Amino acid sequence: MKAENKLFIKSFLISGLVYAGLMAGFDYSQEQDFKILKLLFNFLFFGSFMGLLAKYNHQKQIKKELNETESKPCDTAL
Repeated sequence: MKAENKLFIKSFLISGLVYAGLMAGFDYSQEQDFKILKLLFNFLFFGSFMGLLAKYNHQKQIKKELNETESKPCDTAL
């Protein structure tokens, strides 16, 4: 499995669970009923968004590192 896919899955699960849990706790503190569909929506939507963002940033960072290594002058005297 590619590193980008692993990163997507990890960030999807962690950020989605944390966000959905915090939103459920916020609803609970305001004495609202627990709604499983709202929890799933928060988990899937926020997790997907954060996973895609993490994957995009990782790809961008890899391209930046490749460009930096290609642009460095080589020492041909060795």
